[in-house]
Amino acid sequence: MKCPCCGYTESKVVDSRPTDENERIRRRRECMRCEKRFTTYEIVETVPIVVLKKNGMQEPFDREKLLQGMLRACKKRPVSVEQMEKMVDCIESGLQNRLVREVTSTTIGELALDALRDVDEVAYVRFVSVYRSFGNIDSFLEELEKLRSQKS
Repeated sequence: MKCPCCGYTESKVVDSRPTDENERIRRRRECMRCEKRFTTYEIVETVPIVVLKKNGMQEPFDREKLLQGMLRACKKRPVSVEQMEKMVDCIESGLQNRLVREVTSTTIGELALDALRDVDEVAYVRFVSVYRSFGNIDSFLEELEKLRSQKS
């Protein structure tokens, strides 16, 4: 494993434990050169999920891309990184459990919205405003009304 600080390829495992769902192994490593510590995750290799984009392009599913979107939506909100990782884990495992290996970006976006709606309404509105490309205040108001009616 390559050290993210100095690039040295030799490291030792300091701590190893399964994640909450026992689907990944979290390993704390220490670089043999600079002695910095970093975390890696070991997962079972699965059949890749192909995402069909709105423009017709295809790309492999990228959990980090989804997590980054959630991180932006949840910035300065009371949502922990662990909660966001759990949401992404749930979305990814749900996609893996489907028989179909191709999924639309719209489906992934809707799954992310469902997860965020249950955790933090402000983060949900932030995410949906970018996801659905809100261009004016009326778009926000419509979404807020939908959210309010679902809550009632």
